[in-house]
Amino acid sequence: MTRPLVEVRDLKMHFPIHAGLLRRQIGAVRAVDGVSFDIREGETLGLVGESGCGKSTCGRAVLRLYDITDGEIVIDGKAIGHEDQNSLRHVRPTMQMVFQDPQASLNPRMTVARIISEPLDEHTKMSGAEKRARVLELMDKVGLNPTFASRYPHEFSGGQRQRIGIARALALNPKFIVCDEPIAALDVSIQAQVVNLLEELQDELGLTYLFISHDLSMVRHIADRVAVMYLGKIAELAPRDDLYAQPLHPYTQALLSAVPEPDPAQSDNQGERIVLRGDVPSPANPPDGCNFCTRCPAVMDVCRRIDPDFREVTPGRYVACHLYDPEHGGTAPEQTGGANPGTAQARTGTYPSTQQGGNP
Repeated sequence: MTRPLVEVRDLKMHFPIHAGLLRRQIGAVRAVDGVSFDIREGETLGLVGESGCGKSTCGRAVLRLYDITDGEIVIDGKAIGHEDQNSLRHVRPTMQMVFQDPQASLNPRMTVARIISEPLDEHTKMSGAEKRARVLELMDKVGLNPTFASRYPHEFSGGQRQRIGIARALALNPKFIVCDEPIAALDVSIQAQVVNLLEELQDELGLTYLFISHDLSMVRHIADRVAVMYLGKIAELAPRDDLYAQPLHPYTQALLSAVPEPDPAQSDNQGERIVLRGDVPSPANPPDGCNFCTRCPAVMDVCRRIDPDFREVTPGRYVACHLYDPEHGGTAPEQTGGANPGTAQARTGTYPSTQQGGNP
């Protein structure tokens, strides 16, 4: 068991709501509302959930791109939760981010060489020749032709632009990378190539990922453990195989029942589709008790009054649900017997790509 590289405890990110002539604060959007998790060195933690649940905000808050409302964040032994932005400069090389939209995250007025070397300009004292050599090395590492270094982002495809973003993230040899839906804006065939690239880089460089996505099939392939988020909170966190074999939280069960199966007859999931009624509540006015109580098919009276604790119900499995809380009439779940991958080397192989060879 490797040590936790990233430790997040009770992370909260609330955005104030102002109104009136004097712009007084009348409330807050609870985008992230008490999230806790660890990511072990060399591991990939998948963070999934529907749009608007706070996944991207959580990833950005962990990297301190926002000044958090409350909680603590420890990365590589350094507590950064309440450091000011100037003090964070010496920690920035340890943690980087790959953004969702490669077109929006790359400066259209800068060449590829300048984009990739920008972190080197800010955080190192390399000479011009050393930076040039490092840029060409990174381009080769992510599968880009080094002769394209003088080109601009608009001259590349979406997959190539995402590779530029990945090269920029690798420039300072980080230990931890937040991948914020890095394949959402790409074609399906290109998605496979980018995911395979991320896996190869992780195995080669020993990287640790927080992989944010709404694609449950892709997360099942790349993640070692999976955290399911709903309305600013983590509903369930478990090893990948355990979670997909026997989801505990009613929301996780509904999510997995909605995953399309190419051949239902060969599927492990033979259950019926779970259709949730109603809409997701506003994060500015969440319901009393459990956030999921307004849509949960197994709701109890206690769910509408008391917010369930996020607790370990079996070794390595955490869930926030009264169904598994003996104090409120719940029962302990049975052991699933699923294997805990634990490391990035436990994957089943590369993701099947429909486009072989060449750079996307």
